[in-house]
Amino acid sequence: MANTAENTHRTGTIERKTAETGIAITVDLDGTGTYDVSTGIGFLDHMVEQFSKHSLIDIAMKVEGDLHVDQHHTTEDSAIALGQAIAEALGDKAGIGRYGSAYSPMDETLSRVALDISGRPYVVWKAGFTQEKLGEWDTELIEHWFHSVAQTAGITLHIELIYGTNNHHICESIYKGFARAMRIAVERDPRKGGAIPSTKGQLGG
Repeated sequence: MANTAENTHRTGTIERKTAETGIAITVDLDGTGTYDVSTGIGFLDHMVEQFSKHSLIDIAMKVEGDLHVDQHHTTEDSAIALGQAIAEALGDKAGIGRYGSAYSPMDETLSRVALDISGRPYVVWKAGFTQEKLGEWDTELIEHWFHSVAQTAGITLHIELIYGTNNHHICESIYKGFARAMRIAVERDPRKGGAIPSTKGQLGG
C-alpha cells in the first residue's frame, strides 16, 4: 500500500506473469531519476530511461517477453505494468499537483504534452512517424505504449507533435515532455496540506 506522508517515498511494485510476458517493475515517485531497465527492446529501454531521468521517478523494470513472435506483447504489457505501479505509488493522490504540461524541444523538433492525473484515462495523440522502426522497435507501438500507461495509471493525456522531421528526435521529444509533465503532476504541493485535488473529494469515477 502506498504511503503519501510527507516524509516517506511513494513506491509501487507490480509483478505480472502471463503466457506472453513476465514482468517485474518498481517505481519511486520521490526518487532522483535512477533506472535499471531491461525489456529486450533497445529503443524502448532508451525511452523508459529518458522518462525516468527527466521525471525523477526511479524505475526498475525487468521484462521477459515473446519477442520471437513480435514486440507487441512486450511493449503493451510493460506499459500496463508501469501504469499500474505508478497508480499504486500515487495511492489516493492526496496532495499532488495533478496537472502537468511541457513543451519539449529537441533540435528541429517541438512537441507538447499536457496531462491530468484524473483517474479517468483518455489519450489524444496527434503525432506520427515516417519510418517503420526506430532501432528494432516498431514505431506503430509508440502510441500504443502511451495508451496502455494512461489506461492503467488513470491519466488524461494529450500529446501533440507541433513540428519535426527526425523520427528519433520526435519520439525522444515526446517521452521527455511526458516525463517533465509527470514530474510536475506527481509532486506533492505543501500548500494543499494532503488534500485530494478535486472538489469531489476523490479522483476517478
